[in-house]
Amino acid sequence: MIMTYPIEMLSEGVLSGDRRLLAKAISLVESTRHEDRLNAHKLLSILLPHTGKSWRIGITGAPGVGKSTFIEIFGQHIISEGHRIAVIAVDPSSKRSGGSILGDKTRMNNLSNQDDAFIRPAPSGGALGGVSSSTREVMLLCEAAGFDVIIVETVGVGQSEIEVESMVDLFMALMLPNAGDELQGIKRGIMEITDLFVITKADGTTENLANLAKLQISSSIKLLRPKYQHWSPQILTSSALEHRGINSTWDACKTYFAKSAQVGSLTLLRSTQNKQWFYQLLEQGFREVFYQLSPIRTQLPLLETQITEGTLLPTLAADQLLELLNKYTK
Repeated sequence: MIMTYPIEMLSEGVLSGDRRLLAKAISLVESTRHEDRLNAHKLLSILLPHTGKSWRIGITGAPGVGKSTFIEIFGQHIISEGHRIAVIAVDPSSKRSGGSILGDKTRMNNLSNQDDAFIRPAPSGGALGGVSSSTREVMLLCEAAGFDVIIVETVGVGQSEIEVESMVDLFMALMLPNAGDELQGIKRGIMEITDLFVITKADGTTENLANLAKLQISSSIKLLRPKYQHWSPQILTSSALEHRGINSTWDACKTYFAKSAQVGSLTLLRSTQNKQWFYQLLEQGFREVFYQLSPIRTQLPLLETQITEGTLLPTLAADQLLELLNKYTK
């Protein structure tokens, strides 16, 4: 069991910005033990009035694009303007230990040593899409602790971008200068959800390639349906090595949030996201309850055997289980 501190001590510690107690609180909400989940709900209920005041930014990018380097310099610039930043780095989980594989804190040494920064690797726990169901709760804890800019870094593989986009206000995609090749491999769906494209490593011999990539991305997004009426995706170039483009990237973020505030879109967006989160949790809970029912546990191995032997269609097997569930719940 994770819980070793009274709920009141944890909540007061989080609100006062105590990093040690914040880390303990995050471990509590990440736990899957039933008793820990109950305590986590109590803690989050106390802290809920102190959440929701941050800017939530999701950042993705293919391996090698330089996400950690960019986020480290980007984060330091944000802090220089008087903000406090929390980085939740969603890591793939080890199948053996269940812990993070990448350990992003070790990849952002300078940022992690800043008093106004907090970096937390978040194991995906094998979750669908590579994003744990507790990631949203970790964001709420960081907001309650006074961090007004929350960055969620994705693992950059498949469904994780869609999952992260559903929990942030602004979604940023980091792109390599050789966009011709990269655009062929990037999914149309990712292009449609991105609010800000940043082409990295735009220095030296690759600067011309970065400018060409900017034109190619610009042409591509013109063919897509706009995500918002008040905002058109921006395309910028940057060089973490030369510290160029970092200011303009943050300025673009501030412009996005200013325009969103003018039309009230963030309030609507977060309401929609919370409703999606609610139904996602329900579906997850229903799945767990379903497999724990005695009739289902009895029939499932028999149906699996018939399916693997090719004597029963999976669709028919699923219908049989659902019919069994229907009879069981009447």
